[in-house]
Amino acid sequence: MKVKDIELANISRFRGELMGAAMLFIILFHVSLPRSDAFFGLRRMGNIGVDMFLFLSGIGLWYSWSKTPSLRHFFTRRFVRVYPAWIIMACLFYVPDFLGPGKYSPMLADLLGDVLINWDFWLHDELTFWYIPTIMMLYLFAPFYMILIGRHPVYKWLPVVMVMWCILVQWVSPIHEAVGHIEIFWSRIPIFFIGLNMGEMVRRKETIDGTGIWMIILMFVMALSASIFLEQVRHGQFPLFIERMLYIPLTVTSILLLNRVFRRTPQWFNSVFRFVGALSLEAYLIHIHFVLKYVEPYHLGYWPTFLLTVAITLPLAWLLHWAAAKIEKVLLRLLTPNT
Repeated sequence: MKVKDIELANISRFRGELMGAAMLFIILFHVSLPRSDAFFGLRRMGNIGVDMFLFLSGIGLWYSWSKTPSLRHFFTRRFVRVYPAWIIMACLFYVPDFLGPGKYSPMLADLLGDVLINWDFWLHDELTFWYIPTIMMLYLFAPFYMILIGRHPVYKWLPVVMVMWCILVQWVSPIHEAVGHIEIFWSRIPIFFIGLNMGEMVRRKETIDGTGIWMIILMFVMALSASIFLEQVRHGQFPLFIERMLYIPLTVTSILLLNRVFRRTPQWFNSVFRFVGALSLEAYLIHIHFVLKYVEPYHLGYWPTFLLTVAITLPLAWLLHWAAAKIEKVLLRLLTPNT
């Protein structure tokens, strides 16, 4: 029986569901679990949700740039989407700390830097909201990369250079001493730019020969099983960037396989994941420090803790989304008065 071709357009079609799955993976990753638990290695794979976000963001940015190739439009839309929710939650987190223990922001300069650009991530690898400074930095470079590969497609190979850079950061001592503290940033750059590379293929609705599904499954099984083994058996004994290089094929193949799942699941099921995906930014900002922190002390167990965290996070995320959308509309009117 002939296997149906793999439609890359499904990455766009199910983008909301995929973002929702990524967010749930991240929450699963953040719920603590003893290393002795047999599920520990698989639970650590929830970390791939970040890579899924970055890959899908890259594809989405290509769509946006193709529609309106304007630097002003690009930066305005991107940062206005992220900044309102970020500022609200950053203030709620860092201002009480500044007024109290001062663990994160002992001085006013630290408070302003943390709230505006989360600068302690760049200076000291402070991971409280590390995804936000990461994605905003990637936004700065994305349009110039898209201009470059539009004019000179050979530069689509630059993600290979980025992988090489990760190796240098880890093992070349002068580089490691200078910038090795933000390895979590460097090792996530390649998947974002691979997403940009694939954006045009998705937009043009290109397909992959259906027989390629066996290669996709092979890559998925190899990457997943190797990552689970590393986490379950050798956790803490290897540089994390090595596993994050495995995340690159694991991310792409997971998305392609999830598309085949969402193509067959009931509409209500997909709607649940789309709802979570629509609130993914807000849920990311809320779930660890404003929900999970207060749920875990009850020691309810792994899955009850996860479910309760999701149940509390989503309504709060919806409220934050609503408030941020109000601010976003005002900012867009001020910044783009003629549109």
